[in-house]
Amino acid sequence: MQRSAFPRRELLKGVGLGALAAAGAACGAPGGDFRTDDEKIVIGFVSPRSGALASFASGDDFVVERVRRTAPYAKGFTVGGRRYAVEIVVKDSVSDPRLAAQAARELVTHHKADMILTSSAPETTNPVASVCESQGIPCVATVVPWEAWYFSRQADPDNPRPFTYTTMFFLGVDQFGGCFVPMWERIPTNKVVAAMFPDDPDGNAFRRAWPPILEKAGYTWVDGGAYRDGRDFTRMIAKFRRERCEIFINAPLTPDFNRMWRQAAADGFRPRLATVAKVLLFPSDTLPLAGLVDNIATDSWWGPYMPNTSSLDGESAKSLAEAYQSASGRQWLQTLGSVYSLFEIAYEAFSKVDSPRDRKAVAARLRTLNYSGMSGVLDFSRGPVPGVAVQQPVGVQWKRGVGRFPYEMMVVDNSLNPAVPIGAELAPTNP
Repeated sequence: MQRSAFPRRELLKGVGLGALAAAGAACGAPGGDFRTDDEKIVIGFVSPRSGALASFASGDDFVVERVRRTAPYAKGFTVGGRRYAVEIVVKDSVSDPRLAAQAARELVTHHKADMILTSSAPETTNPVASVCESQGIPCVATVVPWEAWYFSRQADPDNPRPFTYTTMFFLGVDQFGGCFVPMWERIPTNKVVAAMFPDDPDGNAFRRAWPPILEKAGYTWVDGGAYRDGRDFTRMIAKFRRERCEIFINAPLTPDFNRMWRQAAADGFRPRLATVAKVLLFPSDTLPLAGLVDNIATDSWWGPYMPNTSSLDGESAKSLAEAYQSASGRQWLQTLGSVYSLFEIAYEAFSKVDSPRDRKAVAARLRTLNYSGMSGVLDFSRGPVPGVAVQQPVGVQWKRGVGRFPYEMMVVDNSLNPAVPIGAELAPTNP
């Protein structure tokens, strides 16, 4: 097993954004071919459609409806020589960990879910996965660092045991390092890095994960200090200025970053390159800061620039993004591809077993799945730990848009994913 840079006992221990508001729709073949529950596969989906992390799920409705129209979902899955209608039941995680777990339990007991899919931050994915593991329900999660999903759910993080029913795909700490450090190397700096990490599970985990990466790359670490949400950042900013930090990293809540970044600009802390995590992942995050987001860099795991296509109907990543923009009037967002792939994975797993009711067989198929789809190649059989598939992100910067949207995410570094074309020159955040 590959060891993570995260010390295991300090890993993210988020619990979830709950979900109670449910919406389900059956997707049967034309002509009413499916009549009984025994002829139906139920797939539950839990994500933060409202509450603090609602921006992660703002495209979920669009993706679910688009998936429902693909041939496998509209006509039904063929499993073991039989055709089954497919019903997708959606639960909103309302940004409450307890409700995330409760939503998963409702999907199991009331809706009789054959598989549960979940997305967007450990606050949602971890409690949902834990319920599924305890109830013996196949589950796939995404948009959560794999270390946070895997180790924080262990009874003993120092002696982890593979899960039987729960799997996931996304990035890990090695991918964050492999995405950010190459961008740092291309901007002349004094190699002193300012770190803004809160006193919460995310912040404490990243605070312990980054120093080994920085040391190996020849950078000096300046910790701004663990802070509580909503505080004044005067002392932190003063420390960054005093230590002459020219690179900036973080993993805060969006309101805290917005407050800190405005204050930093006013107080004269202007790092040469800002590389942020957890914030500025979506277009809506850029609006409150306006010009202060110019050339801030982050990671991108999916976008219209990815050379990926759907395994359900061959649609390209670019087409999916454009269709979302046309239908919603809003800018594309990264979670479109992630959520789409959850439903690809469900189809792949069910279509390779003899019965959708054989949960152990479905779960075993998930753990060995290796396919290419909307999120590129996902190989669960060769992950850093059993049942985990890792994506390779690219480095992007927010740059002023030339069309209908004020800011666009542009690819500036493809060190981890050379198949993605460079779209713009990497530029200092502050010249």
